[in-house]
Amino acid sequence: MNGATSVPRKGGGLLAWRTLPRNVWVITATSFLTDVSSDMLFTLLPLFLANVLGVRPATIGLIEGAAETTASLLKIFSGYISDRLRARKWLTVAGYGLSAVVKPLLYVTVTWAGVLLVRVADRVGKGIRAAPRDALVADSVDGDRRGLAFGLHRAGDTFGAALGILIALLIVLATQATATELTESTFQAVVIASIIPGFLAVIVMAALARDVPVTGQREAPHLTLRGFDRRFYWFLLAIVVFTLGNSADAFLILRAQERGLSTAGVLGMVLTFNLIYALVSGPAGALSDRIGRHRLILGGWLVYGLLYLGFAAVGEAWQMWVLFGLYGIYYGIVEGVARALIADLVAPDRRGTAYGVFNAAVGIMTLPASLVAGLLWSGFAGWAGFGPSAPFLFGAAMALAAVIIFLWGVRMPAPRPGVAEGMSDEDHGI
Repeated sequence: MNGATSVPRKGGGLLAWRTLPRNVWVITATSFLTDVSSDMLFTLLPLFLANVLGVRPATIGLIEGAAETTASLLKIFSGYISDRLRARKWLTVAGYGLSAVVKPLLYVTVTWAGVLLVRVADRVGKGIRAAPRDALVADSVDGDRRGLAFGLHRAGDTFGAALGILIALLIVLATQATATELTESTFQAVVIASIIPGFLAVIVMAALARDVPVTGQREAPHLTLRGFDRRFYWFLLAIVVFTLGNSADAFLILRAQERGLSTAGVLGMVLTFNLIYALVSGPAGALSDRIGRHRLILGGWLVYGLLYLGFAAVGEAWQMWVLFGLYGIYYGIVEGVARALIADLVAPDRRGTAYGVFNAAVGIMTLPASLVAGLLWSGFAGWAGFGPSAPFLFGAAMALAAVIIFLWGVRMPAPRPGVAEGMSDEDHGI
């Protein structure tokens, strides 16, 4: 069903998850399985780079940032192609398939350059699938349940991450229970365990998802940033500024180890984060359908800024664990709701392109964000940097700047009868 042209139905809310269409559940299951596979690996990857390969924080920032940025342009093109083809499913399947194929190569990777190649290939897979997948979710559900649909998807995604981290934790406990530094043999065991859920995700998406026709489509869309709602541009600007301070979470993992957490402790910390993230996502998405997306996004960014000040000041390992768990509140509030807001602001026939532009903006800024964080932490050449606190102080400042931009440019109109809050007039042919 075309969410942007439908008149929202009454009686939505949290219990409406029972009536969400099959596509939402299938995509949620696919993301669940993919994150079981991915998070058990990539949570440990910064420790593998630092502990096994001896890579410095600045280089880890380069790897994480380059992996996101080199794939980011694909997010624009894949979303645009899905708009042109008026089909989202098989691009999504192809993206999940590529990631499933390349991740096992980490078993034999022995250099940071090899890790970079695998990470880039995995992110290319994400670049192919992310925009068509998000557009397929938006196409499949009415506007009054869009926040709930994206919230459910983020919850499934994050419960998968939690299960993957739990599996990794059990492997670590079985092989190196109290060791602070990760060993190569433990990491290889986790790579083997990640293979089955990765390929199951591809099978579920290919066998059970269905494309949704976009009704009332006008001429085929062009690959251009012209013609979007003005608020969409302001939202993109706010996202760009925010992401400049939102370096890869690899730095949080390194910060936790620097404060004294063992490998098992780091996994327990990240597991706590994902459980809180998953529990918050669904209710936050449903709440955004009632009170508006913008309030939750602003609140989430403010929470983020406060937590990053905490990461800068943290003194003990247990404090890092608590703060990182609370970090899940920010993710649960913002991640799904931001995607629902894009669907509110953009006409149905350009959603693929819009999600591509959004994901690309985040991806492109990840490289400078991670480079800046690495340089602030450990410096470059003869310069020693400002130390482990510096990237998090910078992140808090960028979050505040993003809040100001959002407040200035993304003013949401009061909802009219029969129109979900946040929808543009163009969505309704006005």
